Amino acid sequence: MSNETYERWLHHPNLEPSYKHVLEAMDEKQKADSFYTNIEFGTAGMRGLLGPGTNRINIHTIRKANVGFAKYICDHGEEAMKRGVAIGYDNRHMSYEFAMDSANLLASYNIRTYVYESLRPTPMLSFAVRYFHCFGGVMITASHNPKEYNGYKLYDETGCQLVPALAQQVIDHVNAVEDELAITAQPSEEQKKLITVIPQEVDEDYYRHVMSIQFHPDIPKDDVKIIFTPEHGTANIPVKEVYKRCGYRFTAVEEQCSPDPDFSNTPTPNPEEKGAYELALQYAKKHDADIILVCDPDADRMGVGVKHDGEYMLLTGNQSGSVLIEYIFSQMKAQHKMPAHPVMFNTVVTSDLGEKIANKYGVECEKTLTGFKFIGEKVAKYEKTGEKQYVFGYEESYGSLIRPFVRDKDAPQACLMLAEAACYYKQQGKDLVDVLYGLYEELGYYEESQKSLTLAGKEGAEKIQSILSGLRNTQLEAIADLAVIRFEDYKEAVVIENGKKAKLTGFTSSDVLKYYLEDGSWIAIRPSGTEPKCKFYYCVKGTSLEDAHKKTLQLQAAMDEMIK
Repeated sequence: MSNETYERWLHHPNLEPSYKHVLEAMDEKQKADSFYTNIEFGTAGMRGLLGPGTNRINIHTIRKANVGFAKYICDHGEEAMKRGVAIGYDNRHMSYEFAMDSANLLASYNIRTYVYESLRPTPMLSFAVRYFHCFGGVMITASHNPKEYNGYKLYDETGCQLVPALAQQVIDHVNAVEDELAITAQPSEEQKKLITVIPQEVDEDYYRHVMSIQFHPDIPKDDVKIIFTPEHGTANIPVKEVYKRCGYRFTAVEEQCSPDPDFSNTPTPNPEEKGAYELALQYAKKHDADIILVCDPDADRMGVGVKHDGEYMLLTGNQSGSVLIEYIFSQMKAQHKMPAHPVMFNTVVTSDLGEKIANKYGVECEKTLTGFKFIGEKVAKYEKTGEKQYVFGYEESYGSLIRPFVRDKDAPQACLMLAEAACYYKQQGKDLVDVLYGLYEELGYYEESQKSLTLAGKEGAEKIQSILSGLRNTQLEAIADLAVIRFEDYKEAVVIENGKKAKLTGFTSSDVLKYYLEDGSWIAIRPSGTEPKCKFYYCVKGTSLEDAHKKTLQLQAAMDEMIK
């Protein structure tokens, strides 16, 4: 099958000319990996390696996806077509070209589009969808993935990524496309008039909304020094702009401010990895900075480093999320801004500490599957019913949303709020690590970690499924001598507790397993929706940080042995 498809691509008259020599140079393994399947929508849309092939991101697979989206919009009638689609893109290879091609293809279906004239963060695309009352949105980005990747995210009319039920309608149209190479994106001169460049006033309105989240806009800021890096991505202009307007002292890592698609001056653009902080740490030591803020290329995630006892400590997404929760909720309470029925959202792989902080302030916590679209869906639900009021949402993967005027993770908001928190606590003689340690002392000691097993290609995908299937079909009674007291299978919608099996409700089917242990710790396992990885999440509770760390190593070793 894959070889037939390869030959069809190689000799197709409509093949993008630059792909020809790449196809000709492929060995058998590369052919198999590029063509063994069609690239799929995962937890964050369609994301993959750049290059020719049905299992790659390229102009032809992007067009195929856009045909599916266009037909989905047309299914909803003329009003949906008139409301149109907002389109954004990041700094990656081919992002601009894919975005412009998307606008042209949608225009050829008589669908209006609003396109940014230059790169913008993912949250600003979400904001544009809402600003223009569009029917949907397209963001060309691979988020925090390596430079070899790009991707395609779809948004609904609320500015939220398409949830599975809506995405499936698009996918059905995509799967009906028989020949992606036959698709062209050539609107008529009249149809080209449906393409509008997004004006500067939309950026200005976004900045106004971001600045409105401040609790203490006049707080003294001279004592806190910030090192900021956009990692060559889209956060460069908006975060700097917000900081300048709000009066914060910051130094940008200039080597990482250019929109370089090769990410030349950083080992990785992913704030979950230590390499993303290397140059920022050098700047921090030189300038004696208080905090380091690192944004990923599409500026939906924010990583944090904090100077504590003379050394810089990098916080995990769970830790920075916990500090934000404590600051935001304490200030809402102090300023009498906490609503009557507050609710916070996080995911089934996010630490328990955040929920404990929320409950301390009388805030309910609801769990969703991984993927911020599920949080966005909850926001929209309660916005309609008024039953509960949103006060915060976050994931362990370094992303949060403070105010829901966008419906995706928003690093510029997080950068502003964390800077304010640093100033607030410094006035009290504390740094952000002091705040975190205070939470541990009050609510329990947790160590959260993640290990990923990277298995690329067709064989890797099969191995990941084999691991999950093996665990799913083996009833574990203990892990590292800690009894399993509850097991949840989100794919089979099953929960087993005290030997009794029941139905797991409230979640869309997803390939996630979660084990709860007798000491209050848990382990979750899921395949990545965006990379060839199987991810293992650990939330370990101990009597001290040292005890939690020791248990973490024991549990990790036990799981490693189990999946050999």
